[in-house]
Amino acid sequence: MSEPRPFTVAPDELQARLGEPNLRIVDGSWYLPVQGRDGRAEFDAGRIPGAVYFDLDAISDQASPLPHMLATPGAFAAAIGAMGISETNDIVVYDGPGLFSSARVWWNFHVMGAKSVRVLDGGFDLWKAQGRPVENGAPKPHEPAVFNTEFDSGRVRSIADIRANLKLGEQLILDARPYGRFTGEEPEPRPGLTSGHIPGAQSMPAHIFSVDGRLKDIAELKEMFAANALKPGRHAITSCGSGVTAAIISLALETIGHSENSLYDGSWAEWGQAENAPVATWE
Repeated sequence: MSEPRPFTVAPDELQARLGEPNLRIVDGSWYLPVQGRDGRAEFDAGRIPGAVYFDLDAISDQASPLPHMLATPGAFAAAIGAMGISETNDIVVYDGPGLFSSARVWWNFHVMGAKSVRVLDGGFDLWKAQGRPVENGAPKPHEPAVFNTEFDSGRVRSIADIRANLKLGEQLILDARPYGRFTGEEPEPRPGLTSGHIPGAQSMPAHIFSVDGRLKDIAELKEMFAANALKPGRHAITSCGSGVTAAIISLALETIGHSENSLYDGSWAEWGQAENAPVATWE
């Protein structure tokens, strides 16, 4: 029997708990242009009953030129409180395919001090395919709440931190982008970015962590990380194109109990255009 995963929830369990007073359901769907989906439009058309929508671009650092950077604690608390969510609620996050942007929303809550936040296995696509309850029409209003943040700054890495680690090499960088972009063989989807990876980084594409939108079992995750030079006690920094799929690795790390981890928020959107930022490629 596989070991229970502490940060995911099965559809059966969530459906059985619908309507509980302390439960808060969050649709965190966000997509790349090439995916041809609109998270907000899909939420407006139908959602898990009682869900609210978390807009990754709106609930972000609006002063940064980089996409969906982590919001300040004050801005995050205001936005989440307006959605009727407190840090003491039992929060379940989902997206369309199951494990894409939902991990980034989970990470936002996790870094800001939410006491209980999990990701729905299989996402809304599976939920609908299984004939589970769907709420249509205009979303119902929610009573405002107070979200008291406990911001864990140690979970976030800046470009200065990454530059410092190039010299020391103590922290392992795990890159969630597709392998071709990591090696430099495929171009970046954002214009103006060079191709390749941060020297010393390991490639762990986001898609390898799940099957049909469900996070893999703990034993398998441990084997995957061990094969990529991660040892107990070594700090891991997750990275990707713009900080979204990096959170899938962060979720997997927390799931296996490897709490020595942080996320490079600027990721390749920052590094790939930064002056004097070394780039490695593989043939």
